[in-house]
Amino acid sequence: MNRKWLNRLSGAVVAGCLFTLMQALPVSAGTVTVGLNYPKTGPYSVQGLDQWRATELAVEEINAAGGIMGEQIKVAWRDSMSKADLSTTNATELIDKEGAKMVFGGSSSGVAVAVAKVCNAKNVPFFGTLTYSTDTTGKDGLKTTFRECYDAYMGANAIADYLKKNFTGKKYFYITADYTWGWTTEASVRKLSGTEDTTVHKMTKTPFPGASEADFKKALSLAKIVKPDVLVLVLFGKDMATAVRIATSMGMKGDMQIVVPNLTLGMAESGGAKVMEGVVGALPWAWPVPYKYNYPRGKAFVEKFAAKYGRYPSTSGASAYTILYEYKSAVERAKSFDTAAVVKALEGHEYTLLKDKQVWRAFDHQSVQTVYAVRCKPQAEVLKDKYKLDYFEIINAVSGDKAAISLADWQAERKAAGKPEHL
Repeated sequence: MNRKWLNRLSGAVVAGCLFTLMQALPVSAGTVTVGLNYPKTGPYSVQGLDQWRATELAVEEINAAGGIMGEQIKVAWRDSMSKADLSTTNATELIDKEGAKMVFGGSSSGVAVAVAKVCNAKNVPFFGTLTYSTDTTGKDGLKTTFRECYDAYMGANAIADYLKKNFTGKKYFYITADYTWGWTTEASVRKLSGTEDTTVHKMTKTPFPGASEADFKKALSLAKIVKPDVLVLVLFGKDMATAVRIATSMGMKGDMQIVVPNLTLGMAESGGAKVMEGVVGALPWAWPVPYKYNYPRGKAFVEKFAAKYGRYPSTSGASAYTILYEYKSAVERAKSFDTAAVVKALEGHEYTLLKDKQVWRAFDHQSVQTVYAVRCKPQAEVLKDKYKLDYFEIINAVSGDKAAISLADWQAERKAAGKPEHL
């Protein structure tokens, strides 16, 4: 056997071994995995789909521009179904099996709190997309948790001015989803609208998840008996759309103002233009915002999203898109994927992407930002739009520093819950 033949054989063996080793690796070199835990199915699936679409768009853009520190993004995902117990399994698998360096998603706050605990225990950053319970960055806030959207308190502040101007001294009735987002949202709206007296401003709860039409009819029938001036539907996703549809069929909209503390484009679309007419709500972002206030990057996002998917993005999509860009930015400032370094790079960082300036507040990791109150337009105006999605008239804007909970109140909330007064 000659030396030349032996060299060829040796090279082939080495190449074969390298190929086998590469096949065994869970993620190829030059790739970083992020985990998306989102409601592909269930009551918040409309919001989940928008998160997926915006994630896909952001990943395409970031990878085309060179990825994150030269690493191409790979997205591993799980369907949360808006169930907290399932989501803890999902988060564990995304980190342990898929190798996710970061986990993000929403829409249920119960899911967000559960996933945040898993991520913190495993020292992986978690970013909440749609999670409006004050608990997420309040009493349940953790060192590795960041919330990109606003919280219930900020949303309540956006509509409080409208409610005080138009319904001071009037009677309210609350229908509330029975879980952490529902409880904290109702509490925030009550506090900021001056309707904390439950003997005057009554309420009833609906199950979550799994509320049926019968549950909503029962709650709305009780509201009709009470005859409030303001009906506050602390419901989200398909649950909100179902409740507004039933309320409209029961003739309630002519007798009371319907308020939805946290509203999205997908929710309005699910309800339908006729049903949603005149409904008042709050949101951290909507596609008309960058056009009304002339935010170029926001307009570019809306137009690229619309060109790709044939519709406008909603709040949940904007949040997912922003999170991926902010994670990229933090890693590159830290010059590392190390969690402690990424957290440090985020704390106190100011950024401007789809709207005006936002800041990752250092003490609670809440993205402090401008918040908006909106009123749903008449059906005729909605239908003039080429996508039939021009639902929202912006009726109020409140700056983030005025809308967000203060450090003193945050510390008091943490102390009352027996939690440390710092993350």
